[in-house]
Amino acid sequence: MNIDPVALQTLSAVVRERTFERAAARLHITPSAVSQRIKALEQSVGQVVVGRTKPITPTPAGDVLLRLAGHWDLLVHDALAELVPQTGDTAYPLVPIVVNADSLSSWILPALARAQEELGVTLEVIREDEEHASELVRSGAALAAVTADPRVVAGCRLTRLGALRYVAVCTPAFKERWLPRGARAADLDRAPMVRFDRKDTMQHRVARRWVRRDIDPPATFIGSSREFAEAIRLGMGWGMVPWEWAATELAAGTLVRVASSSAAAHDVPLHWLAWKLPSRTLDVLTRCITQEAESALLR
Repeated sequence: MNIDPVALQTLSAVVRERTFERAAARLHITPSAVSQRIKALEQSVGQVVVGRTKPITPTPAGDVLLRLAGHWDLLVHDALAELVPQTGDTAYPLVPIVVNADSLSSWILPALARAQEELGVTLEVIREDEEHASELVRSGAALAAVTADPRVVAGCRLTRLGALRYVAVCTPAFKERWLPRGARAADLDRAPMVRFDRKDTMQHRVARRWVRRDIDPPATFIGSSREFAEAIRLGMGWGMVPWEWAATELAAGTLVRVASSSAAAHDVPLHWLAWKLPSRTLDVLTRCITQEAESALLR
């Protein structure tokens, strides 16, 4: 069985762009040529690699090949970086990594900037909830991720980074109206909540710890970390906010804890999950991110 690297590149483009036509535009070839390359790849491996739907999605066999394509691109870049002197017109490879929204908006960007400067790469930062990030590495959609999942993925290395502390907060007026007796089950069922998206269950899990049962309040969904915190400041609901964002306003009294001081805090352990490849790119990313985490996260 021979697998053509050009066909792997085409498969990556098709899955990323979601249609043959957009993949063709990205690769500067015709849609017919894209179709021919995908058919040749399928004949080579003896399996269908993408479903012919819109948007196009990979099959299980396609997922395996996408992982191979990502590894291949990274290793070729690292090899060429050693063999060929860098020039001003050198094409930057695109390195996909997964980062949760709160890490992206609070501590990790300086580490990514240092890694990019040292490596001469561009990064595709895929924003995903920390509870689900590992799946994107496992599938091959990303080479590494910040994840809250402590389980090791086969073929990957897992490094503990530290914990990001959150605190349950709301405005004083909100608490007086909706939670005058504190974190009581009946009141929490009525009190509006702010959630990042439908995958965000942190508020529910913390509330369950308080009242020993599930709650089902009305929720406002705001898929941006800064705007999420601003919505809470404006009294749209209560929610879990990174401690470093809430500390000043808690001290000033413009925000208050939903529950008692100890119960309101929630620590999310974070890990760095990366493929075990002989790759300088992954080594540098790992070094920069773990160094930044040492000073930014709870140990």
